[in-house]
Amino acid sequence: MTTAVDTENPDAAEQAAASPVPAAEDWRGVAAEDTEEVSAKGGVFLRARSRRLLGALIRPHRRAMLFATVLIIVVTGFEMCAPYLVSVGIDDGMPAVKHGDWTPIVLAAAGIGGSALLGSLLRLKFLTLAGRIGQDMLLALRRRVFQQFQALPIAFHEKYTSGRVISRLTNDLDALNDLINSSLDGLISALLNIVVIGTLLAVIDPMLSVIVLVCLPALGGLLVWYTKGSRVAYRQQRAAVAACIVQFVETLNGIRAVQSFRREVRNRDIFSKLNQDYVDANAKSMMMFGWFIPGIVAVGAIATASVLVFGGFQVMDGSLQVGLLTAYILYMRKFFDPMQDLAVFYTSYQSAAAALEKLSGVLEERPEVPEPTEPRELPEPVRGQITFEGVRFSYPKRDKDEAERVILPGLELEIPAGQTVALVGATGAGKSTLARLMCRFYDPIQGAVRLDGIDLRELRDRDLRKGVIMVTQENFLFSGSVADNIRFGRPEATDEQVEQAARAIGAHEFIARLPEGYQTDVKKRGGRLSAGQRQLVAFARAFLADPAVLILDEATSSLDVPSERLVQRALRTILADRTALIIAHRLSTVEIADRVLVMESGRIVEDGEPEALISAEVATGDAPSRFAALHEAWRESLV
Repeated sequence: MTTAVDTENPDAAEQAAASPVPAAEDWRGVAAEDTEEVSAKGGVFLRARSRRLLGALIRPHRRAMLFATVLIIVVTGFEMCAPYLVSVGIDDGMPAVKHGDWTPIVLAAAGIGGSALLGSLLRLKFLTLAGRIGQDMLLALRRRVFQQFQALPIAFHEKYTSGRVISRLTNDLDALNDLINSSLDGLISALLNIVVIGTLLAVIDPMLSVIVLVCLPALGGLLVWYTKGSRVAYRQQRAAVAACIVQFVETLNGIRAVQSFRREVRNRDIFSKLNQDYVDANAKSMMMFGWFIPGIVAVGAIATASVLVFGGFQVMDGSLQVGLLTAYILYMRKFFDPMQDLAVFYTSYQSAAAALEKLSGVLEERPEVPEPTEPRELPEPVRGQITFEGVRFSYPKRDKDEAERVILPGLELEIPAGQTVALVGATGAGKSTLARLMCRFYDPIQGAVRLDGIDLRELRDRDLRKGVIMVTQENFLFSGSVADNIRFGRPEATDEQVEQAARAIGAHEFIARLPEGYQTDVKKRGGRLSAGQRQLVAFARAFLADPAVLILDEATSSLDVPSERLVQRALRTILADRTALIIAHRLSTVEIADRVLVMESGRIVEDGEPEALISAEVATGDAPSRFAALHEAWRESLV
């Protein structure tokens, strides 16, 4: 469970902080994986999409992995030499020493040392190669996940919390990293040791191998018990740690709302509960591991003692040499020890499989605003004519039982190139939705939105972003200098061009007064600047990008009166010769518009010049127009 805090909505923040809400539903296909539901059903095999992802990661490294496999086989062969050379030293070398011949025992000792040295060197080579392959795979996966999160639509990010994004990029990738770097080597070695040593034991003494066979059902029972129980335990562990990360990140993202509504104690209690769940899940998994390892050791000890007794009798009656019995016992130890490595691998595998499933779910999400298969080119220069043709739109449902709420029932609108249009109306009238469709954050259910006559769905995303830019109330500033934030949409811009943009928008004066001027670090989310200053930087950023269509969505609402007046003067220059859509409740911003559209319930109910609408009267009476009423209410609010 998580507490999602909305910093832009205090009521939502209070409600979220007051009671934890389950993150049970997610956006479309990701829901099933990120509910973190834990079930004992299902096997140890990866689902199809996880196998596809794993195959895509492995494919570029097939030759290197084949070479690594050959290396570990050779290493295993060298490690198998030591017990046999011990038996040779005991059975052949020691008797030869009695007769003054040191050659057999020296050769055996040299063989033991040489095989150990060569095996160590080859294992070093294997670990280095495997580590490089693993890190290359993780690097490719991080890039894919990051790029996918950037490509997924706004609808996805509005529901997929930032805490869960961080969990995917850290917690889940760490689980895969642990599997690749620490457990995979143990698995390969363990499997090779079990196969090779089992064969050697049967060759050395078939009678003693019966003891090992008698112990195998006990080992199998332990493995089945551990795999079934750990599957549930480790999924609970991953779910608990993911919930902790989400709660932590979401609370800190909304720290202002949390502190404003004094919800620290409640959030502390929620986090303590989630943290305790994590502790309990860890304790359960460690308890199972704690029983499994001693169980393996006990079975191995009983088998070793039995072999020692029965083998001892064979040595006494001369049917088995002491050296071979010693080698047999050494091989037996190597046979049982890998069982522990298998347990370690399975532990890591459970976490990694769950992580891979969630990552593959994110990577297989298809954007609702996909790139066109056969894109069209925008004519140069872009004129900026916007047309809405019978546009019907409703936001994606949050759950299957939610009724569809139509925002735009069938909008018809044409905005000529170079015209400045102000969009006004009550909250929920559809103003911001119209702007989002113009930016193609969403696609209409029916109809089309066109730029210079071309359907936005036929344009490449990079072409559309060059032509249409939105400036919102909460424009985001990135950590870094003021200059870097201004040139965000045009990285190649020179310092002189950055300053010209700032001067044009009226931001140069306050920037020049900063400690390091344009090189001043704005800190996290622009925290070093006031809300008005952040907005001026956002305006300069948009001006420097020089789009054909500029959308201002409540873009002056955070400015004080002097700053707003300064921006008003600058806007007349900025908006010249480009199409502009201004969404504002402050009607002082609307006064610079060539045309005003009044929206109500997704429809345009009034359309005309500001002065004409203010003075207009409804044909059926003397009542003022809707815009005139809004304008009068705004004027009264200034008194």
